[in-house]
Amino acid sequence: MANRRLLVKRRKAVRNIRKITRTMQLIATARFQAAHNAAVSRRPYTDKLAELTAGIAGAMGELEHPLMKVPEKEERRALVVLTSMRGLCGAFNANLLRTAIEELDRQAEKDVDSEVSMVGGKGVAYFNFLDRPMAEEITHISDLPSFDEVEPIASALIDRFSRGEIDAVDVAYTKFISTGRQRPVIERLLPLTQLVEGAEGDEDGRQVEYEFSPSPEELLDELLPATVRIRLFQAFTDAAVSEQVARMVAMKAATDAAQDMIKRLTREYNRARQTQITLELLDIVGGANALE
Repeated sequence: MANRRLLVKRRKAVRNIRKITRTMQLIATARFQAAHNAAVSRRPYTDKLAELTAGIAGAMGELEHPLMKVPEKEERRALVVLTSMRGLCGAFNANLLRTAIEELDRQAEKDVDSEVSMVGGKGVAYFNFLDRPMAEEITHISDLPSFDEVEPIASALIDRFSRGEIDAVDVAYTKFISTGRQRPVIERLLPLTQLVEGAEGDEDGRQVEYEFSPSPEELLDELLPATVRIRLFQAFTDAAVSEQVARMVAMKAATDAAQDMIKRLTREYNRARQTQITLELLDIVGGANALE
């Protein structure tokens, strides 16, 4: 009887866990829809801004701008790592942190001093556990980041790069490709040399000529910082979508595992109950035979 009671308690506990994981799965699904809609709606603006900036930068030919200055030797670099505030999202944080640490180790072999700006409580806790230094710990970003939350981070990086305190800025985040595919990546934010390299000409391969008003220098003074800010914001948005996908998948797997465990415990309970009934019947039959 004690075994049956234990099975009943375990089955009840697993059912309660299944209710929790199912609820968390539904919440993650709702948050994913909101984050996905936000990411999809913002991406055309990000792409068009980069295209516009690339066209102006390419039309100017030789271009000198503080945000496009490439140092002779890269010695100091800032790396922004975007992790989650909470867990229960599968391998989302583990894969990203592994990629970031591998990159930091590669840069250390090249004698590049990397400053880590860690976003998210999980990344902060992991780096503290490994006793790795962090230049900045950012734990106030919401589940669905707003531009007002990201803009101060981007502006601080732009100012430091413009003053020459750092030679490059990279961001490590989980890029959202589709619902079934997310990939941890490291992208270069500064310097913006890829804009000129990616500038396109007309159909004959010739560079398109523009007439500017105001001057292209004034335009780039506005567009280049805006490009850095919106690209970092897009990285935050992609990371938020990927996190909710990972949590949704993890909670669904936990719910399915709990359901399987309930079925197994139910079978074990039925076997134990049948065994107990059989033993009781044998006792009754044995007693009747003894009376005869």
